[in-house]
Amino acid sequence: MDRTDLPLTLTETSTEVLDRNGKLLRAYPVGDGLWRLAVRSADVDPRFLDMLLRYEDKRFRSHAGVDPIALLRAAGQALRNGRTVSGGSTLTMQVARLLEDGTTGRWAGKLRQMRVALALERRLSKDEILTLYLTHAPYGGAAEGIRAATYSWFGKEPTRLTPAEAALLVALPQSPERRRPDRFPKAASDARDRVLERMERQGILSAEQTEAARRTPLPHQMAAFPRHAPHLADRVTDQHPGKRQLRLTLDGAMQSRMQQLLAEAVRSSPRLSAALIAADHQTSEVLALVGSPGYSDATRRGFVDMTQAIRSPGSTLKPLIYGLAFDQGLAHPETLIHDGPVNFAGYAPQNFDGEFRGDITVREALQLSLNIPVVKLTQELGPARVMASLRASGANPELPGGAPGLALSLGGLGISLQDMVQLYAGLAAGGHGPRLRVMQGEAPQPAGRLTSPEAAWQVADILRGLPAPAGARAGTLAYKTGTSYGHRDAWAIGWDGRHVIGVWMGRADGTPVPGIFGGDLAAPVLFEAFGRLKPALDPLPPPPPATLIVSSAELPQPLQRFRPRDAAFSAPADAPELIFPPEGARLALDGAGLTLKLRGGTAPFLVLANGQPVLSGQRRREFSLPSPGPGFSSLVIVDGAGRSDRVNLRID
Repeated sequence: MDRTDLPLTLTETSTEVLDRNGKLLRAYPVGDGLWRLAVRSADVDPRFLDMLLRYEDKRFRSHAGVDPIALLRAAGQALRNGRTVSGGSTLTMQVARLLEDGTTGRWAGKLRQMRVALALERRLSKDEILTLYLTHAPYGGAAEGIRAATYSWFGKEPTRLTPAEAALLVALPQSPERRRPDRFPKAASDARDRVLERMERQGILSAEQTEAARRTPLPHQMAAFPRHAPHLADRVTDQHPGKRQLRLTLDGAMQSRMQQLLAEAVRSSPRLSAALIAADHQTSEVLALVGSPGYSDATRRGFVDMTQAIRSPGSTLKPLIYGLAFDQGLAHPETLIHDGPVNFAGYAPQNFDGEFRGDITVREALQLSLNIPVVKLTQELGPARVMASLRASGANPELPGGAPGLALSLGGLGISLQDMVQLYAGLAAGGHGPRLRVMQGEAPQPAGRLTSPEAAWQVADILRGLPAPAGARAGTLAYKTGTSYGHRDAWAIGWDGRHVIGVWMGRADGTPVPGIFGGDLAAPVLFEAFGRLKPALDPLPPPPPATLIVSSAELPQPLQRFRPRDAAFSAPADAPELIFPPEGARLALDGAGLTLKLRGGTAPFLVLANGQPVLSGQRRREFSLPSPGPGFSSLVIVDGAGRSDRVNLRID
């Protein structure tokens, strides 16, 4: 007997992905297609274990693997009834059969089970043998082991079971297919009730408990295993091959709420996809990550993880550029900046609505998400500096042309939602936050510094002044929306004093979604996500002590108005400037006079149209002159000091 060859007891179990609290997010079947989850007897309801041992092997704790009393009883019953009534197998013998996938009734098989059972008892403890049974017992379909059984039939872990549930699970392994409650409810009910009756006779259950358990409906179908955060689960299992249990930083309940939110958000648009990441920017832990509204939704290409997809960020990079400008001393939130026609070596950006607003504060420029002011700041910072800051945040942006240009400030690069949330987490953490992480137990890794705490606070102070979506409370969330060129991507990313959430919406195949805007589509989802995250928002922090909080007029002279670094070679700040009509304007005068508006300069003013003087001695800064006639015209204004400005326009 000492030379009995034992079957392999270290059987493959399913890979499990767990949340921060140990809750199962997703499991993967083993190689033979079975669901076999690792289990410890300490994690199973003690009442179920008591019922199992009393029903299957009441002398389990005392016999050596074979129970002679049970064998004699089984032989006597077979002689009296002319058929096998009970098998006399101990739980250890059943484990031997399960490990070898052997038969139960033939004497050769029975003898082999006895030999293996005796060998198992010599080499393993009783608890180890019980754990093997709990891991391998069949419960119908592809469910093997008690944890797979409780998830399949009751959708939960086996830590707490009702008497009805425990009795069914005691009865099922004896005939797992013929007692399946979804296919043979009568056989399942009878087998369960026999277990309940014996437990009542043995004093494990009261008569009232037994009767209540009898009336409990059987499960009518096998439940699907949890599939929360499937995209992230796939990713981490690929990154950790062979590891059977992976614990994430995600919160399972929060993950479920966010998955439900995105499913609701796209319900009316069959091809629309969406993605969301919620993180704690103080601890760097990702708390929810939704790669698509439906992992199995082929119409939306739900299998594509849109948190990792490379997309155009639209205007969502603007806060970084303003933060860098504040940090470099180029501007302050109350600095005046001119929103008018510009041309950078052939690149002439336009605002989204095609309009110009003249002199406005930098604060207003960011809140209105104007394009021309941010391109001016990018020109002064240098696109390479912006790219370096992006990479310092932990992002991996992709440039379509290889070298960064001014268009990157308007979304002219590719970046993932995960990288955008990482960027905003850095701003939310005072300009220097840790890299986001998804694996529980991993030490936080620092990311590069983005801005000073003062600049990061100024950006947040501006962004929390944006109007909130209808029904949401304004002023509590610093957020920015973005819409990519061609209406392919709608973004909304924001933060409060503790958390940061990013939302992307669009089509996974990159085709346009006519009429979508980040403010209309993604922003309401962002605010609703914060509402589902927690009952109340955490307040944004107060300004750092060194923050300069003054009006435009109180700013130091160099910060009162934005001027390029090469302003010494440009027109003086008080030089005359034609602010209307703007450069490139197209006007329909219908015979009326042409109105001019001037800023700066020293009166009196001389006006030339197409090289010919048309007005002189003018001292006012808003006046009219006769129309130069249809077609293209050039207007020049010359002040009393000989300084000039020019605009070209077309009159219809």
